[in-house]
Amino acid sequence: PKDHPLRPIRQLVDTALLALEEDFDALYAEAGRDSIPPEKLLRAQLLMVFYTIRSERQLMEQLDYNLLFRWFVGFSIEDPVWHHSTFTKNRDRLLEGDIARQFFAQVLAQADQAHLLSKEHFSVDGTVLEAWASHKSYRPKDDETPPKGGGRNPSVDFRGQKRKRDTHESKTDPDAFMYRKSSGVAAKLSYLGHILMENRHGLVVNAQVTQATGTAEREAAIDMVSALKGTHRVTLGADKNYDTQDCVEDLRLANVTPHVAQNTTNRSSAIDERTTRHGGYATS
Repeated sequence: PKDHPLRPIRQLVDTALLALEEDFDALYAEAGRDSIPPEKLLRAQLLMVFYTIRSERQLMEQLDYNLLFRWFVGFSIEDPVWHHSTFTKNRDRLLEGDIARQFFAQVLAQADQAHLLSKEHFSVDGTVLEAWASHKSYRPKDDETPPKGGGRNPSVDFRGQKRKRDTHESKTDPDAFMYRKSSGVAAKLSYLGHILMENRHGLVVNAQVTQATGTAEREAAIDMVSALKGTHRVTLGADKNYDTQDCVEDLRLANVTPHVAQNTTNRSSAIDERTTRHGGYATS
């Protein structure tokens, strides 16, 4: 349809991809490119995000019969669709070349040229990303013997065991940590995703994925806001999880006014009248 939202998105994507042409060529040998052009691969990955497609296998299935998806990626009606394993291998190669981050920077540059980005006011938050690893894989680091019994899905009894990060790890995803966002929620093998947004239109200006530690949210916030261009002071809105003495002090050293929600549940807040006396703090 003429008014379909994928139309303007496709224009923005094509502009960003054109600026990355030299970076795409550098990924491939002189003999030629691999079977999946990176331009099509990136467009296909955007469809996974936009339409919450859970796997490459499902994406290939939808590309096989969905004319809208075929048009967005750049397929004709008769073009054969890639095998999901080929797509996965090429995707990994693209990410190893840091192309995804460069693509994000190109899209962000378009938003900046259109004067859509605030230069002064930002917000940050984190979310739990569940790892593709089961509790059964979380075993003592020196235990290389897989659980016995139960066929391909053996039963494992963790009752009475104290499983800690310094003694246990996931055998399928060693970088994943057991983590829970709040009390009363079951701990799962997870990572943490962190988003920095500007406050004018709510556009993402930076993103990170880290291991799920108790300090990762605050460390990522300081890292992302410190990377903002310019020397003028900015404000940063955040929830009460960021209200710690170290975090607030580090933000101020980075020329950032911390508009952090006060956490007075079990301790005194690190946010004092230097921040709370301003009307902008109450607004944020």
